[in-house]
Amino acid sequence: MRWKTYGEREIYTNPWVNLCLVDVEQPDGYREEHHVLRLRHLAVGAVVNDHREILMMWRHRFITDAWAWELPMGLIEPGETPAETAAREVEEETGWRPGPMRPLIYAEPANGITDSQHFVFRADGATHIGPPTEKNESDRIEWIPLTRLRSMIDRREIVSSGSLVGLLYVLMDEGIR
Repeated sequence: MRWKTYGEREIYTNPWVNLCLVDVEQPDGYREEHHVLRLRHLAVGAVVNDHREILMMWRHRFITDAWAWELPMGLIEPGETPAETAAREVEEETGWRPGPMRPLIYAEPANGITDSQHFVFRADGATHIGPPTEKNESDRIEWIPLTRLRSMIDRREIVSSGSLVGLLYVLMDEGIR
């Protein structure tokens, strides 16, 4: 069952988000204007070292007023590939330069309301190059043992969808090896 679209108009726009109303007709014939968030796409870096630890950041998100662990991530800049963004974000946010980035998983976290695309990459290993250059991202940067991730997720210490998708895929990969 496919919804039909008849047009779209922007309600609000800025460099990060566009709020639109899309004129849609549902399969049952009901027609309405549906809100859609058009967001810039995101790249996430999952860096695993030889000790089966993953590089994570402890950070506060003011929107939910909550602290949680996250993987380094950021918006894909014009002219930049998702892999380049993931590597750049790891380096800027943690001070670690990741090894070669390889695609891990692609996700659309809320495709009923937004067109946001998340590209998650994995690097095996990183070199510490100094303190993070991005000063507003986290309070702590740590290598977390993969064996601790499940309990951290269960305790809601990891809640970001970009982080969860990447971490669960890393755990699945590790379980298969």
